[in-house]
Amino acid sequence: MDVREGRIEGVVVFVPTPHRDDRGLFTRTFDTAIGAAHGVDLGPEAQDSQSRSRRGTIRGMHGRRGAGEAKLVRAAHGAVHDVLVDARPGSPTFGTVESYRLDDEDFVHLYVPPGLLHGFQALTDVADVCYRIDRPHAPGEDLGVTYDDPDLAIAWPQEVTAISERDRTAGSWKDLLAQLRA
Repeated sequence: MDVREGRIEGVVVFVPTPHRDDRGLFTRTFDTAIGAAHGVDLGPEAQDSQSRSRRGTIRGMHGRRGAGEAKLVRAAHGAVHDVLVDARPGSPTFGTVESYRLDDEDFVHLYVPPGLLHGFQALTDVADVCYRIDRPHAPGEDLGVTYDDPDLAIAWPQEVTAISERDRTAGSWKDLLAQLRA
């Protein structure tokens, strides 16, 4: 498994090595020893979740207040355009937007450290995204920024076909900055 650092401080990119033969393939999607060697520890309360989206759907941009939320994200089926935004005041990469293609061909997956906003757009007819989150979901800690915020200027590669009401009406980047400073 190849491991690289992202441009945003704390982001780790895992690139498994699938073993392919006439039956299909086998790949290791995560190894705690390799993760630990690169500072990734999702802790004893990790929670696994999965979403399924149709082409053009955007989910995001989501984060959590307080201690934040670390997660390991990968596309189990199909492909997504995955986007991260550093929302950690004082971080050397604060405000940086970074994107990755996650798919079921290369199996690249991301460690997203606490304090980042995360979202994605489904690039295929069906895209299943799996998340391993470091602690149980606490809806009262949710925060978000609208996917089309002009200050972030996220370049979504496809027409938006679906987005939740919550994500469509999320606050602006400027609103979030005011909350983080309060």
